[in-house]
Amino acid sequence: MASRGTTETSKLKQNLEEQLDRLMQQLQDLEECREELDADEYEETKKETLEQLSEINDSLKKIMSGDMTLVDELSGMQLAIQAAISQAFKTPEVIRMFAKKQPRQLRTRLAEMDRDLMVGKLGRDLYTQQKVEILTALRKLGEKLTPDDEMFLSANAGEALSQFERVSTDLG
Repeated sequence: MASRGTTETSKLKQNLEEQLDRLMQQLQDLEECREELDADEYEETKKETLEQLSEINDSLKKIMSGDMTLVDELSGMQLAIQAAISQAFKTPEVIRMFAKKQPRQLRTRLAEMDRDLMVGKLGRDLYTQQKVEILTALRKLGEKLTPDDEMFLSANAGEALSQFERVSTDLG
């Protein structure tokens, strides 16, 4: 999917156009066959068809207003899957937050880990592994990292994370 959603967007547009054509044809057929149907059947079928048209309209409004971006959502999911496959991220919670584009939750998790390390509730190795994962996820989500975080990341990033960085850059 190197197209980053271009093909998918085209397919979505085609599907929406086909749905619209089908529903408009259904309304036309309904009007032509009105005499053959009883009043209740006609009204119910027309109501269902108009509800489906309304649903398509709502979807189009979301897409046009930017509330639903196919390319961004699919790209995020693909990067999260790639992270899991490359075993760059070992923590499912980090993969989930990354896939859902939740930088605030990632930063909260990082703060919790800092606290847990200070009170001895989290070991240094696990802390380092998870902090590297979270910082990498934040960077991939376009978040600014502090100079300290950048230094920590460059000092502790392993081969799997470097491979993920290369693959996700190639995909972009």
